[in-house]
Amino acid sequence: MRGDGTLYLRGDVWWASYVVRGRRYRVSTGKDNKREANEWLKEQTSPNNAGTATASNKLTVTDLVTELFKQYDIDGRKTKPKDERRWRLHLEPFFGACLGMDVTRPMIRQYISQRKTELDYRGSLPKNATINRELAILRESFNLSLRDERLRHAPSFKGLTLDESDNVRRGFLKDSQYDALARETAKVGLWLRSLFQIYYDYAWRLKEPLANMRVRMLDFENRLISIDDSKNGEPRTVAMTQKVFELLKACCAGKGQHDYVFTREDGSQVKDFHASWKNVTTAAGCAGLLVHDLRRTGARNMRRAGIDRDTIRKIGGWKTDSMFRRYNIVDEQDLHEAAQKIDRRQEKSQLSHKTPSEQPPTEPQTTILQ
Repeated sequence: MRGDGTLYLRGDVWWASYVVRGRRYRVSTGKDNKREANEWLKEQTSPNNAGTATASNKLTVTDLVTELFKQYDIDGRKTKPKDERRWRLHLEPFFGACLGMDVTRPMIRQYISQRKTELDYRGSLPKNATINRELAILRESFNLSLRDERLRHAPSFKGLTLDESDNVRRGFLKDSQYDALARETAKVGLWLRSLFQIYYDYAWRLKEPLANMRVRMLDFENRLISIDDSKNGEPRTVAMTQKVFELLKACCAGKGQHDYVFTREDGSQVKDFHASWKNVTTAAGCAGLLVHDLRRTGARNMRRAGIDRDTIRKIGGWKTDSMFRRYNIVDEQDLHEAAQKIDRRQEKSQLSHKTPSEQPPTEPQTTILQ
């Protein structure tokens, strides 16, 4: 019957071409008997079964996402708490009650349009990157259900990813601001002065597990720091710079191997220091500087010092070149230095091409008689 799809042979096996909810499928029936293949095709295109891989067509998006979060547990995904929050606050109110087979590209575009108008608790509109992270949850849920044969149809997300080029920060700590910020962090406490130096020297993320760093992770004899766990899932060891060595040595004075390295004056563990950081950056004349901006600053400083890219990536924890390039580790001073180098090269080139008559006059030599 026209519209129900067609069968065609590939070797000894019948393949089927059919359309379900506007999407064309070309798949093997796994049958070498045409009658059986035709029965299989009728089952796929049946109105009662189109879009599902089981007899039930009542799977909601909530069901699909629930299975995804179960898979998170199996995989040990660290993003589960954040993704659960994204689902609960934004995706679930819009998609939660929808049948998975009813979600379409226009519906996803409608979600994107609506989401772009929603203000957060700070009164800010969401970044494209934020919306992309939310859509990734939806996309992964459908993909998992397809792989598990719980669904036969899923909407295509191709072309729905938003541009994130405006999401790259370009903040740096200027060389001239370092001393002032070092003084202000020291006024708050040794712990903040030390954290500042570590982020500045090693280009580490704000959310490196520094809050949970124990004395046993520091090898002062060999001047090494070992991080047991990091965002990219790989352990990391770095050598202490002289300044970091002195600061960490002071932080650990009188502490046991299992004590926390970074503690306040009352001995309590440092878990959050956003308020302190905001105050010290304002006092140091670099208000608005984020701790994460030190990651870019540290990478820039290592590059200026002539450290090769692979080593910078290893120290800073960048897993790929593309992730490293996102940080755009060039600041205004680099650009001015580049312009000066161009000027010097042009002057040298022009001078070498001048004729003798165009050469600048030389000073006459004077003979000094003894």
